[in-house]
Amino acid sequence: MSSFQAKPSSSTSSFELEKNPELDIKIVLKSSDNSIHFVKKSVIAKSVTIKNLIDDGCADNGGIIPLQNVNKSTLLSVLHYLNIHAELSDEGSEIKVFDENFTKDFSFEKKCDLILAANYLDIKELLDLMNQKIADFIKNKQVEEVRKIFNIANDFTVEEEAAIRNENAWAFEDINKDT
Repeated sequence: MSSFQAKPSSSTSSFELEKNPELDIKIVLKSSDNSIHFVKKSVIAKSVTIKNLIDDGCADNGGIIPLQNVNKSTLLSVLHYLNIHAELSDEGSEIKVFDENFTKDFSFEKKCDLILAANYLDIKELLDLMNQKIADFIKNKQVEEVRKIFNIANDFTVEEEAAIRNENAWAFEDINKDT
């Protein structure tokens, strides 16, 4: 169970309540591995997917919103990100510091899972952050290395690849040949 505590909530599902913490109802989310999480509506507000499900009545009367494509570990990371962003909404510099350190100890696979979750939940800020983290990770890596990282087969002939490298020589100028 997540660190968020459940309290009785009003029966209304209007998203306008997010501005009033006293009326901030809890939403129940269920991860793909059946873990239940209670989260304030104002915290999950950046998820367009969840907002649409709430607006469609899927969270009325204590309804559980199933997240088929998000496991517990990834959901907890998403909720942590959203909770900190909700707390620091007026602290631009603190959010930047948090974002910079948010994925510091995450594996490449965990970062990819967060990209998929942010895309599925339609959380633009998190998706942009995670995409940038992956872009920074592969920056200046050789083509062969990037193929290996993403498990991409080389379907070019030697001649085709040489032609592409010649046409786009500028793109290979800052490649780290030592990695």
